[in-house]
Amino acid sequence: MTTELISALLKQLPESSGVYLMRNDKGVILYVGKAVNLRNRVKSYFVSPSKLTHKTRALVENIHDFEYFVVTSEQEALILELNLVKRYWPPYNVLLKDDKTFPYLKIKSREPWPRITITRRLENDGSHYFGPFASINSLRQSLEVLKRVFPLRTCTQNIDHHTRPRACLKFDMGYCLAPCTGKVTRAEYDAIIKRLIRFLEGKHDIVTRELRAKMDRCAEVQDYESAARFRDQLQAVSAVIEGQRIAMKVRGEQDAVAFMEENDRACVQVFMIRHGKLIGRESFTLKGVADEEPQQIMASFIKQYYSASPYIPKLLLTQFPVDEKAVIENWLSEKKKERVHIETPNRGKKKELIDVVAENARQAMAQLKVKELAAPAALSEALSEIQKELKLAKLPSRIEGYDISNIQGTDAVGSMVVFKNGKPDPAHYRRFKIKTVEGANDFAMLAEMLQRRFRRVASESKATVDWSILPDLVLIDGGKGQLSSAVKVLQETGFADIPLAGLAKENEDIYLPGESKPISLSADSAASKLLQRLRDEAHRFAITYFQHVHKKRVFTSALDEIPGIGPQKKKALIKYFGGVQGVRQATEEELLKVKGVNMGLAHKIKDSL
Repeated sequence: MTTELISALLKQLPESSGVYLMRNDKGVILYVGKAVNLRNRVKSYFVSPSKLTHKTRALVENIHDFEYFVVTSEQEALILELNLVKRYWPPYNVLLKDDKTFPYLKIKSREPWPRITITRRLENDGSHYFGPFASINSLRQSLEVLKRVFPLRTCTQNIDHHTRPRACLKFDMGYCLAPCTGKVTRAEYDAIIKRLIRFLEGKHDIVTRELRAKMDRCAEVQDYESAARFRDQLQAVSAVIEGQRIAMKVRGEQDAVAFMEENDRACVQVFMIRHGKLIGRESFTLKGVADEEPQQIMASFIKQYYSASPYIPKLLLTQFPVDEKAVIENWLSEKKKERVHIETPNRGKKKELIDVVAENARQAMAQLKVKELAAPAALSEALSEIQKELKLAKLPSRIEGYDISNIQGTDAVGSMVVFKNGKPDPAHYRRFKIKTVEGANDFAMLAEMLQRRFRRVASESKATVDWSILPDLVLIDGGKGQLSSAVKVLQETGFADIPLAGLAKENEDIYLPGESKPISLSADSAASKLLQRLRDEAHRFAITYFQHVHKKRVFTSALDEIPGIGPQKKKALIKYFGGVQGVRQATEEELLKVKGVNMGLAHKIKDSL
């Protein structure tokens, strides 16, 4: 509802570019935004509230006052918006979860004997900075690896012309060359500093060539102790870059950014590629992303992350297009002092790289959810909340989750997963091939799976652990339709007293039998997180089995179509190579080892597959 104060302020708005701040009745800044036209943008919040997202409507309901800044360009507005967001951390903006300054690796180049340190402050002091890192822990882990390869000092010992009689423990551990004892010359120490800086910049080839050359020279003059040290450093460098082949898909210097969004937060992954190699990756969590478009989330992250980054690559690869791309590109270019481009690839090697980053973001989200429920206290809270919200007679110690997977009714399978005391119990997982349902009928498929599960209880001995233990709660992936099918099956099989619930993906609403309205839990509640995790695990287990069944059928059908392969040869091929995937990957020479396969048939198999 628009108050007299808001109405009066709206009339005074200019048609200029600028930044606006929304405040509540206590003067707290709720939101900071920017606009090409302040009058049009701010009015849009109040003119048609029914067209706003749920999140924005909640914001408008709390707006008591607003103020604005007029600027001369969109870029000025972007920079001002960014600074104000970082200053006030408004609750309705998309924010990086950790509001601390990012940690960096710092090499104090101007010291007589430069040190490696960790800092949260960027200063114009001639030092080299690398980062930012997502957390102080990830930076410390990186530093531990680097110290083994580049043994520079980290202590604050005052090193002058006087030498210490003996080195400390870090020298014995290979973490420091002990310049305080005179064991290393300044030229040797500076050479290691240069190698470290090159390595952190991604110039791995230069570093490995230098180390190999030094190792060879030391070996030629029989300085085997120094040669062994260079050999160990070379092996450590090789181990660090061995797992970085994914970056070979693209050339040059770029960062690849992707995220996984769920409810009101997103897990963001940044892969940093320098000179065709992946030199590191960082993971961040954004909060306040509910009702935001992917383009807006991507733009918010890029602005906040690169405002704090000491290095900006020439190219940013993004999973989604970026809001106000041209403005952000100009801002980044001005910071870097050379042209920066933002690209959202649709195909080719760059798209393959983005897909890998996106998968890492998905995995990071899954891990985050698992970690949140890892503590016994969190699980206990989740189970108690589920009992309360679903009005269960007892604590749901054993929850069974069910899901269906198919393509238009083809290769239909089902999954049953079991959580015991809030934790997955894979030993009790079961999967089903749907046998009696034709066509795309998920309701009937679910009914068949539940019938087979609960009829086993009555037909088998109570000593059969897998089937005789009844759940305290059955969770169905779906809404009212799926739940109705499940209710009918439990009634028919004599287990109508087992509690049932359906969890719909769209709004994460929980449906209960006989209840017309669903239950909506807070996205941050322990109960919601546990139920979603169980539902997601049932989905993962179902789709994994579906992929196995589908590939096997398609591949087996392909074998049937090859002239010269009958049932016996097909069976022999699958048996010899341990499965259909083994046949696909076999060479012609390997195929010839199967009885009855000659060179001509081997050619046909490879051509067909």
